[in-house]
Amino acid sequence: MHKTVARLLETKGSDVWSIGPDATVYSALELMAEKNVGALLILDGGDLLGIMSERDYARKVVLQGKVSREMPVRDLMTAEVHTVAPDTTTTACMELMTDKHIRHLPVVEEGRVIGLISIGDIVSSVIQEQRFMIEQLEKYITGSTGVS
Repeated sequence: MHKTVARLLETKGSDVWSIGPDATVYSALELMAEKNVGALLILDGGDLLGIMSERDYARKVVLQGKVSREMPVRDLMTAEVHTVAPDTTTTACMELMTDKHIRHLPVVEEGRVIGLISIGDIVSSVIQEQRFMIEQLEKYITGSTGVS
């Protein structure tokens, strides 16, 4: 059985770091560095407007020679945000992330953001699932089920 996003959030925690759309890109970068995260959600009164990642900054500011101290986050954020529900499996998340070339997925329940997962969270979860399956198979193969 595959792990769900809800179970992943139980382990990882549901901290969500966000910033408003009118904040400067520089402020967003400072918050990302302070919290050691690769993306921030752009929220306005609880409404999810977009997401800003390190990749957005590198491609839309640095490579275009823009100034991040004055640019508002709304001019940089990715407005088309793919989200998942708590009952989504980690396998489905991995497929979505791979298909859409994204590294972060907000978790939304009843229109409210309740968490944020990254590709690193998903990979870690999948590795744990595989380890468990391997252990179970080894026990089955060696007959160490407690039966003589």
